[in-house]
Amino acid sequence: MDLPDFGIPPQLARRMSMAEQHEYLRTKLSRRRTLVTAGAVAGGLLTGCTGQGSDGTTATRSPSASPVETLPGSVVAPFGRHLAFGADPKTQMRISWQVPLAVRKPYVRIGTRPEDLSRKIEAEIRDLHTPGLTGVRRALDQYYVHAALDGLRPGTTYYYGVGHDGFDPASSARRSTIDSFRTAPAAPERFVFTAFGDQGVSKAAAENDQILLRQKPAFHLHAGDICYADANGRGEKTDGYDPAYWDLFLKQNEPVTRSVPWMVTTGNHDMEAWYSPEGYGGQLARWSLPDNGFDPRTAPGVYAFTYGNVGVVALDANDVSYEIPANLGYSEGKQTAWLDRKLTELRAAEGIDFVVVFFHHCAYSTSSHASDGGVRAEWLPLFARHQVDLVINGHNHVYERTDAIKNGEVGRPVPIGAATDPTRDGTVYVTAGGGGKDLYGFPAGVKESYEGHVTDRESVETFRWTKSKQSKPETVQWSRVRYRGFSLLSVEAESGAVPKLKVSALAQSGERIDHFEVRRGG
Repeated sequence: MDLPDFGIPPQLARRMSMAEQHEYLRTKLSRRRTLVTAGAVAGGLLTGCTGQGSDGTTATRSPSASPVETLPGSVVAPFGRHLAFGADPKTQMRISWQVPLAVRKPYVRIGTRPEDLSRKIEAEIRDLHTPGLTGVRRALDQYYVHAALDGLRPGTTYYYGVGHDGFDPASSARRSTIDSFRTAPAAPERFVFTAFGDQGVSKAAAENDQILLRQKPAFHLHAGDICYADANGRGEKTDGYDPAYWDLFLKQNEPVTRSVPWMVTTGNHDMEAWYSPEGYGGQLARWSLPDNGFDPRTAPGVYAFTYGNVGVVALDANDVSYEIPANLGYSEGKQTAWLDRKLTELRAAEGIDFVVVFFHHCAYSTSSHASDGGVRAEWLPLFARHQVDLVINGHNHVYERTDAIKNGEVGRPVPIGAATDPTRDGTVYVTAGGGGKDLYGFPAGVKESYEGHVTDRESVETFRWTKSKQSKPETVQWSRVRYRGFSLLSVEAESGAVPKLKVSALAQSGERIDHFEVRRGG
């Protein structure tokens, strides 16, 4: 049967749901306008004109792009700024952004006052080339720029601007592009961080960003399935893929990511098979994350950092997933061995009260993808041994929270508003997959249950994925809170005589849908 012509190449349309086709068309229609409003292609870029800036500097396209164009550096404006910590959030920040053309001598200006950005730090360009696919997409070059800021002072607000030859953020015409960030404090103090997964590009995703900003987080954890440029998420070259989604994603999130460190890990939709290694070449080009994982050259989404009294560990669950096995076992056990060492190190470190681990595929969920047996087999024994305090996942596009789980069963019920002690009760697992992508539901007959709308239910019929990529039914008692709506997690960390993690889930309206506390030894 012939597919109707909706402006999507038939080879791509056959692999996309109706929702994905709608998003694709919306993206295509808005891409040109978005880049113009981003200031990325001003001054005749779209018509291929040439020119020279008043200072004689120019910007040029890479030879891999066509046609070759020469433009003044002054009309090539950065967009999509996004921050991330280095390995030490007290003294390191990574600033990244995008430009539509290869520019000359990119840099960051930085200072402790917005009117004095005298310190200038060189940046590097990472050119990401996506080959064309006949009838599906054109070849595309994208230019990501990164600057490493080291030797910063703890607990200090810094102002910064990004630029290149011909575009100086310190000039009077560019001062509106100056923004700020704050390094982690030297000693633990109260702070908030936020988390979700499965965001994409949509009105709902942008609205979630606004709720996030209102929490004034010190950083944000993104549990994977970042952009959905890969529409199918199988990690194969037959997946529908449009790299231009990343331009829109970075522009959409810039109001947050230019001032809030955006700490991402990789989900199944982030395995982009056109880039090596393991489909993560695109992530290596776009992000600058802590390089202290088992191999930052092949697994950029695996790392750790400490902020205040909380140690945070990011993992790549594609390495252990039974459900979507494209990258199953790619680390040959190195990631799990690194995790064991890192958890041992964090538990022994002075001043760290809590350990939070985040990754994409769910250890415990009853929604559409349910639970991944590979995650359970590889990592749950380590979480139990090291008494991990909180695990955050995405993958299922809902909010779901477990009771405290110990030895695969409910160690202690944790109703809304209750407190739990991981040294005694086990670990609470949160699925925070309501970041902005199309929502999922729960098994037939299973009602939502959240703050103000609690429904009693002893058990839920669900399943888990096995190593043979089959689903095995299971009846579970650990599903405590279930909410089918866009949402995010907000976690307040307190130090002192009785350290606490005060965990809340917020709907897109700002209404609280869940809250509980984690206290160790209390």
